[in-house]
Amino acid sequence: MILGRLHASKPAALTSAALLIGLIALIDWRVDLNISFGFLYLFPVLLVATVADRPAGALPRWQIAATAFICTLLSDIFDPFAFTLSVALPQDILVFTSLAGTGLFAYEITRSRRRETENLRRVEREAAARREAEEQLEFLIDSSPAAIVTMGSDCLILRANSAAHRLFGMPQGALGGRSIRKYIPALGRVPFMGESPQAFRTEMQCRGEREHGDVFLANVFFSTYQTAMGARLAALIVDASEELREREEASLEQLMAGSRILVGAVSHEVRNVCGAIAVIHENLVRGGRLLGNKDFEALGALVETLNKIASLELKQSTNDSQIGGIDLIETLEDLRIVLEPYCQEADIAVVWKVPDELPPVWADRHSLLQVLLNLTKNSQRALADAGDKKIEISVTETASAVSIRVTDSGPGIAATGNLFQPFQKGAESTGLGLYLSRAFVRSFRGELRHDPAVAGCSFVIELAVAGGDIHYNRGKHATHTTVAAR
Repeated sequence: MILGRLHASKPAALTSAALLIGLIALIDWRVDLNISFGFLYLFPVLLVATVADRPAGALPRWQIAATAFICTLLSDIFDPFAFTLSVALPQDILVFTSLAGTGLFAYEITRSRRRETENLRRVEREAAARREAEEQLEFLIDSSPAAIVTMGSDCLILRANSAAHRLFGMPQGALGGRSIRKYIPALGRVPFMGESPQAFRTEMQCRGEREHGDVFLANVFFSTYQTAMGARLAALIVDASEELREREEASLEQLMAGSRILVGAVSHEVRNVCGAIAVIHENLVRGGRLLGNKDFEALGALVETLNKIASLELKQSTNDSQIGGIDLIETLEDLRIVLEPYCQEADIAVVWKVPDELPPVWADRHSLLQVLLNLTKNSQRALADAGDKKIEISVTETASAVSIRVTDSGPGIAATGNLFQPFQKGAESTGLGLYLSRAFVRSFRGELRHDPAVAGCSFVIELAVAGGDIHYNRGKHATHTTVAAR
């Protein structure tokens, strides 16, 4: 009955305890046996004690003791034996101690049980909330379009989302236990907690590599942190190759737009000179005399001026030039990132023959990349109708120079006499691509030339090796072929 009353309301529980005390007192009074029913008062005392910690209002401990005292008094009043102070007093003390001790013990047990129940419920709520937050976070990470990886201090990948597997060209679940150095080498050089006194929370742009060898430009946001299992590094990786391609394509378009402005200015001057020549020619025809004629002499000067305009070389502004010792391998990696997707769409095989080590060369990295893009774009257009579609990019070095050769398997160039002159017939846009490219290469002590001895179409860029104070930079390119097929 007491257990059944544990969840009752406080008034109902106290009323039940009072009725129970009255019932026991009535039985003890009316039953005429030499037996004391005082032990039954344990039950109402326990019932009162279990009510003492209810949320509706707690009974203080002294009220439990008072209930035990009342029960002891009733037990003594209705005791069938005669009252003797020497016997009854110790007996009453023992009964009171037993009832009060039992009640207070039940009170503490009830409070402890209630606290444990509340703590258990709170822990369950917290665990459920934590599980829900973890599920939401896991869903957010797994559905993120950006690659997210975590790794230990040994640079082995602990966890990676679906985007990371797609980025690195791996099947789902295959990245666990692999070294991040294979895919993002720069992350393998980040000091972990313990190796460095500070945590890192920063970003960088570096080169990444997929499982099958393709290189891409990566924007990496990473941070290091400490766990009970040791130092950890979390990284968010975004493929920025498309951004690089768009930037370089926009730069090339801007360059071509500038060349159109130049063409317009040159054409205007040419038209003025030609108009002047036509007027002088008419004067000579009407005069009938050429020898010593001033107009005839002016005609010669104008023709000379026209030749000078046609043979003008473009020069870069020294203020805009960023010529210095550059890492050629990094520039070729940028070219590879931009070039290969377009070649794959056009079913063109790209063969790279680049040594693992190359010295720094004198060049402006951006301008050199523009020259290489112009040459490869010309090759793509030449291979549009070719049966065998292949572009080969090879690099050789001597003691003082490095040569970059761009060769395609197209039909080649029939007439090469005026190849690097502007306004070539049949050329794309303004026909200034090769003209500008050679001007750029010459501006940083190099040369661009066509090699007719090689089958197809082959252009060679010769660059001077930079000073010996700049160290060599190791690259990861080996000779391999990328074949694209739709």
